[in-house]
Amino acid sequence: MVELEEPVQLTQAELPAQEECMEVVEELPSQGSHIPCGQCSMCATSLGCDRCVYPCTAGCNQLEAMLKKKNAVLVDGVVLNGQTIDSKAREQFFEKAFRMIIEEAVCKATDVTEKVCEWQPPEKLKKLLDLELRDSGEPHQTLLQLCQSVIHYSVKTGHPRFFNQLYAGMDHYSLVARFITEALNPSVYTYEVSPVFLLVEEATLKKMIEFIGWKEGDGIFSPGGSISNMYATNLARYKCCPDVKERGLSGVQRLVMFTSEESHYSMKKAAAFLGIGTQNVYFVKVDDRGKMIPEELEEQIQRAKQEGAKPFLVCATAGTTVLGAFDPLDKLADICEHHGLWFHVDASWGGAALLSKKHCKLLKGIHRADSVAWNPHKMLMAGIQCCALLVKDNTDLLKRCHSAGAKYLFQQDRCYDVRYDTGDKSIQCSRRADAFKFWLMWKALGTRGLEERVDQALALSRYLVAEIKKREGFQLIMEPEYANVCFWYIPPSLRNMEQDQEFWQKLHRVAPEIKERMMKKGSMMLGYQPHQGKVNFFRQIVISSQVRREDMDFLLDEIDLLGKDL
Repeated sequence: MVELEEPVQLTQAELPAQEECMEVVEELPSQGSHIPCGQCSMCATSLGCDRCVYPCTAGCNQLEAMLKKKNAVLVDGVVLNGQTIDSKAREQFFEKAFRMIIEEAVCKATDVTEKVCEWQPPEKLKKLLDLELRDSGEPHQTLLQLCQSVIHYSVKTGHPRFFNQLYAGMDHYSLVARFITEALNPSVYTYEVSPVFLLVEEATLKKMIEFIGWKEGDGIFSPGGSISNMYATNLARYKCCPDVKERGLSGVQRLVMFTSEESHYSMKKAAAFLGIGTQNVYFVKVDDRGKMIPEELEEQIQRAKQEGAKPFLVCATAGTTVLGAFDPLDKLADICEHHGLWFHVDASWGGAALLSKKHCKLLKGIHRADSVAWNPHKMLMAGIQCCALLVKDNTDLLKRCHSAGAKYLFQQDRCYDVRYDTGDKSIQCSRRADAFKFWLMWKALGTRGLEERVDQALALSRYLVAEIKKREGFQLIMEPEYANVCFWYIPPSLRNMEQDQEFWQKLHRVAPEIKERMMKKGSMMLGYQPHQGKVNFFRQIVISSQVRREDMDFLLDEIDLLGKDL
């Protein structure tokens, strides 16, 4: 643990004399800081002063003297005179903060012997954290202590026993890349302001397009899979009805889109956000493994046409959120081609399998898609957020659909090829350099290293399935297709009960109770949910390359330990 000094509290006798205090103000005024009449500026921490400054009563004549001494300028009551912060104090703060980050948020947070979380209820956590924002700045020591508290009470998603979501683990190359982009604070819209990161994004998208199986294509990194799906919906609508961009939906035939009952809820949000309407999202039935049924899709399309609507988009899912199911892409592509519909594949979760020779068959037919959403921050551990929308079209469809032609930003007479300016492809203006962390990680590990990461995660999932089948009290929901292992834990008190309504009602309460116990203990985090008529069950996800076979054994042992008395 990083040793932090206690804040210094000075008594009245220890405070500097009035003249000395005003000298502090003269020496350390910050550019842009307001010096009010009758008191000192609180230079204390932001400028690296370790002393509490004594309130002055000398008045505005001291400010006039300071302006003469420093050759400064007073504009609208604000002193403008050069350096805004003490560089030595800044460097010391950085050094202490980064040492804390490495020790607490990297090393300790990924140590299997440490807790995954230090759970506190919201009202208690509010009291433990100093959340108030004050008029005066806080000393550096206080800030460091706050940072340490933030790390302490946060969930350690890089911990080997964090299985709660579709992201986990910590890739150190990606983390270094994030440090760099946070320090440089780039915005990726023109080559002028982000030359390196635009080229990095272009190279990364090109490689991802290659793995989809397209000869050429386009794409953009977005803030999440939900936004990628929204991009795809907007592109599909623009391709179907180009006039909508300028004229809007008035007078346009009712548009209908299709997706499976197991698809991500973002498709419904996309319809709402784009004015298509959630009632015009037709949900297609799935089979008992969660895969879209092609015959049901065909039936839904025919129904929409008979209603006088205009079908324009089919969204398939490659790796559903709960069951990890992959829709039959080839069969769905056939239907889309027959009806002239845009075919989008949400591979936010399952796209990583494209890098594995062993498992890429899960996405057979993805090359026939018009667009693909793929999130490297999930299985590949690139760090949130890192999500790409990939488009087969290479005729600037993204730009034509989303451009607004802002002349102040996208001048056409620049000293370089303005085709490198990608801002008009995006619905955002400011955009993070998210491709860089995936690119640096890929450079470090190579394609083979990324493939090994996918293969190991799926092998561990298979190991867990085998162990579940051996253990009394554990019941598999179904054989997993991907890394989603879904199962019930049946405590001893229910094992000899007839599986009637009372049994299922009691079993429904088991997973939430075990989850609460593991959170309060901090031993691990594991998700649960009811689904498609089934009572609450656990969904275990393997992602992190730090996870070992022993962690799978621990997971089952811990569930049994926490739930055997229920």
